[in-house]
Parts: sequence; C-alpha cells; structure tokens
Amino acid sequence: MTSLAVALGTTTTPSSAKSTKYPWHTNITATTFWVGEIFDPNASDGSQRISAYDDRWYKRFGGCDGVRRNGDCRTERRTRSNGYFPRHMKPRENPFYLDLPYDDVNVTKNFRSRGKVVPWAGQAAYRGKVKNRAYSLMKNRWVELRKGKRRCYGQIQDAGPGQYSDTRYVFGTKNQRPKNKRYGGAGMDVSPALTGCLDFKSLNGINRGVRWRFVDSRDVPRGPWTRVVTRSRGTNWG
Repeated sequence: MTSLAVALGTTTTPSSAKSTKYPWHTNITATTFWVGEIFDPNASDGSQRISAYDDRWYKRFGGCDGVRRNGDCRTERRTRSNGYFPRHMKPRENPFYLDLPYDDVNVTKNFRSRGKVVPWAGQAAYRGKVKNRAYSLMKNRWVELRKGKRRCYGQIQDAGPGQYSDTRYVFGTKNQRPKNKRYGGAGMDVSPALTGCLDFKSLNGINRGVRWRFVDSRDVPRGPWTRVVTRSRGTNWG
C-alpha cells in the first residue's frame, strides 16, 4: 500500500525501477495554468477553456478549476488537507494535469513522425493508433514531478508553453534545455493541484528547480492524483 507520505507528495523514495527507461529532465522552470484561465484573449493559445487535444476541455473538466470572481476564473491556493483538490468545484477529470511543448495531433510534422519519436508508440495500446489523427499519443500520459522533497504525479492534457514541437527537450535522453524563451524559459505548465503538491512559492508565476520524467500508468502510486483519473480521449472521442 502506498504510504501517506507518498500520497501527499512528500517523499523522495524512488518509484518503480520500470520507470527508469524514461530519462529525467532536471532544473526545469514551470509556470501555472488552469482550466478556465484566459491570460491573453488576443492570442490563439491564450485561453484554457480549450486544450490542444480537447475543444470542450472546460465543460468536460466540470468548469473553472479555481474560483470565479467578477466573471473571471482565477486560481486559488491548494492545500494538503483535501489532497490539493479545488475548493469551489468538483472536478470531473483529474485536477493533477500539465502540459509539455509537443503537440502530436495538430502539428503535421509531429503527427507524421510521432511513431518514431514518442517512446511508447510501439506499445500494444498505441501501436494501432499511430496513424489515426483522431487519437493523441500524449493526452492522459503520466508524468512524475519532483521539487525538493516533494514527489507528485500528473496527466498531460495540453501542449505548451510557447512551443509545440520541442522534440529534443521532451523526448531527448541528454537532459536538453527547452527551446521556449517566454515565461522565464518554462518547460511546462502545471495545474493548481500540482502547484500545491510541489509546494511552489509562487501561486501563479515562475517556479524553478523542477525535475520530471514520463512514467507508465502501472508505475504510478496511489495518491490524490489517482482519485479522479482522466480517460477521455478529447473532442472526438467522448
């Protein structure tokens, strides 16, 4: 059984050795985003009511992942007391979500090469779907994240920040740096639940020193991140 420390993201005990096939990415800068956020209404990627993989992300998630004030969806501090879940709504999908700068569906060159680039493309669950553009190999994949003594897990639900084809960084084996130069050179966005779980000092800003790697679902320990697991495939899959 998973210990309480693991469940609350406060242990540095290594996870299953099976996960070591995916390399660590270290000293990464992360920023926060949340379902319902609109940080730039004039930008094509400035609204989190939709994601790269789901035009109905806001509705499917269950609404604003935070608190509504004066018509805006704003973030809120998450605490260990309720497993870092939102305090003003009940999510229908996993509130532990993140993005990485690789879109395997909407960027044509990525879609054409994903069978060779994405490490799990040859697994039985994905092998027959590589040429199906109505299926993302990235959406819902699990990621392990660490910062200091905190260890948490989340599922990929979007692409970004700032880049959408950063293959060397996302899948490289030599700890390559993100190509993105915006937002402090961030290599990922993480949800409010992950912001709380990782104990970020900035609620909605630039946070450095994150380590991350992909993990297979069988290697994800029980914790608040497994209370609601996202299984929807996106707009076209229900």
